[in-house]
Amino acid sequence: MTEPNFLLDTRASYDAMADDYVAFARGELDAKPLERGMLAAFADLVRAGGGGPVADVGCGTGRVTAHLAGLGLSVFGVDLSPGMLAVARREHPDLRFEEGSMLALDIPDGSLAGVVAWYSTIHVPAERLPEAFAEFHRVLAPGGRLLAAFQVGDEPLRLEEAWGRPVSLDFHRWQPDRFAALLEEAGLPVRARMLREPDTGTFAERTPQATLLACKPAAE
Repeated sequence: MTEPNFLLDTRASYDAMADDYVAFARGELDAKPLERGMLAAFADLVRAGGGGPVADVGCGTGRVTAHLAGLGLSVFGVDLSPGMLAVARREHPDLRFEEGSMLALDIPDGSLAGVVAWYSTIHVPAERLPEAFAEFHRVLAPGGRLLAAFQVGDEPLRLEEAWGRPVSLDFHRWQPDRFAALLEEAGLPVRARMLREPDTGTFAERTPQATLLACKPAAE
């Protein structure tokens, strides 16, 4: 099957900047207590539901995967980019990382206690996002949790250079209500959300940031 161009561009772009990205993002979670709080709440809810495997979908260099493992979750990473996965395996050799696309996850139906999409849906065009959410719903067990983070806005950002390297990336921004409505349509009603203003400093941001926590109903 021929892959859509946005997947080809996203893979090639992150392959090109994997080593630069890991150096840039090192320590970012340490600087973001609100995000750590949402990750901790997600981990608590997964454990309270009996635990089970969690997929960090679009894991990149594995920093969030490793953080979730440190919170006691049985977590593995999935990413589109072999370059990013090579860095993840080098940085976190004790964790499992697999190549794959969120539009067609190689994960059995109903097998996961949780899915994390930490700034990974941002490269999926609006018309394809329901496919990703349908995949998240498919792989989650009843009562399973989804945690998704993304930039807030109405217009995408186009990036054609990063750290002096040519890339081809669109960063799709969303209003939280619309993102939540799409999750609801996929059978993943939102149970909590965090919206904060842009940070300044080392990890400065251009837009507000949102994190949504959804749950696949225990009985459908």
